[in-house]
Amino acid sequence: MRGKTYGLITGLTVLMSCGQAFSADGGGAIDTGTTCWMLTSTALVLLMVPGLAMFYGGLVRTKNVLGTMMHSFVAMALIGVLWTVFGYALTFGKSTLGGFIGWNSDYFFLKGIDDSIVNGVPEYVLAMFQGKFAIITPALISGALAERVYFKGYTLFIALWFFLIYCPLCHWIWASDGWLFNSGAAGVIDLAGGLVIHVSAGVSALVIAILLGKRKGYPKTPMLPSNMVMTMMGAGLLWVGWFGFNAGSTVHSGLDTARALTMTQVSAASGALTWMIIEAIIYKKATSLGFVSGILAGLVVITPAAGVVTPPGALFLGTASSIVCYMALHAKGKLGYDDSLDCFGIHGVGSGLGVLLLSFFIRKSWMTAAASANGGSWNSFDQLMIQLKGMGATILLAVLGTCLIYYIVEKSVGFRINEQKEIEGLDQSLHGEHGYGLVHSDFVK
Repeated sequence: MRGKTYGLITGLTVLMSCGQAFSADGGGAIDTGTTCWMLTSTALVLLMVPGLAMFYGGLVRTKNVLGTMMHSFVAMALIGVLWTVFGYALTFGKSTLGGFIGWNSDYFFLKGIDDSIVNGVPEYVLAMFQGKFAIITPALISGALAERVYFKGYTLFIALWFFLIYCPLCHWIWASDGWLFNSGAAGVIDLAGGLVIHVSAGVSALVIAILLGKRKGYPKTPMLPSNMVMTMMGAGLLWVGWFGFNAGSTVHSGLDTARALTMTQVSAASGALTWMIIEAIIYKKATSLGFVSGILAGLVVITPAAGVVTPPGALFLGTASSIVCYMALHAKGKLGYDDSLDCFGIHGVGSGLGVLLLSFFIRKSWMTAAASANGGSWNSFDQLMIQLKGMGATILLAVLGTCLIYYIVEKSVGFRINEQKEIEGLDQSLHGEHGYGLVHSDFVK
């Protein structure tokens, strides 16, 4: 049996729900059912990136639509290449430095997996599935710095963020020899990226929003969304793609997959409905912006928990996330920072809530298996301590890493756009294009 960087999952159901690690056999027959589902999930997760671009693009002012959407699309190219060259090797290579980072030179340029089959699935498929997570994570952060950064500065920022923050964090939690995966009897529970993706991106978004400073005129100048229709369509694509995001993360096609998909749907619906009710009580009307915010609140909170909670837990998490995220968005004005599109208020706060609260809604069979693995004793508070440990490590890495990256970018290529270009808008000043309408030259024959 040839050693593989993805590491091992034990036969215990408890460990199968902790994250995305899986066993490697280096050969054998292909399980066509699981392979088909993983191919579908990979496509669904990639679909979320243009969905995110539409969601963000509709929320910014007309003069910044294309520039904002480019922040999501460029990640597909830049991170897609970096993942192939070294990201996969650093994330799922054999642990070095005490489980801090992976390393396997055979995986650079994916050259070591051409004939590999892992748990009945070609390793190429699993590498590409994981690669889509790597793409969307830094793209989420773009919501916090929208309308006020150089494109070159942003591209350098996400490249460094991927290398210095995403790869180590993903290895800690999802590689079987990562130090947080092995923390305690069951390790940190993070099925599809509550910590790896949403908390890390949300905390980094808060840090970068503070360091960059506010947009010109904020908050006195109204900064109204350019196209809520596009934002709603983007939210719909995100909801659909999230089934691949969460259910695909079981790396399986069976009961665990069905559970994760169901909890995703239940929580998203609960979050959207709760936000709508909140607005109906306070404003006597339901808004499209509030509805899509509720969708996201419900989706991010269930992301770490979909593999271990039951429907009542998913309903509670979706409801609680909408309430807490609603409060977080309204607190932003009092705190004075300019997170343009509320990346921290939704992704950081909502998913962080799910990472912690899932400890109290774990299904009985999972807890029984955890107790058996831990010598006969395991309860919600034991799991909560491990979740808090993972949360603390994630926040610390995101804060320190983002501060370092910000100063590297600002001092090298420049990050915050100059005032004149900000007034003109990103579309014209940085890309020479217009997102909407015809310019005068279009009428000249």
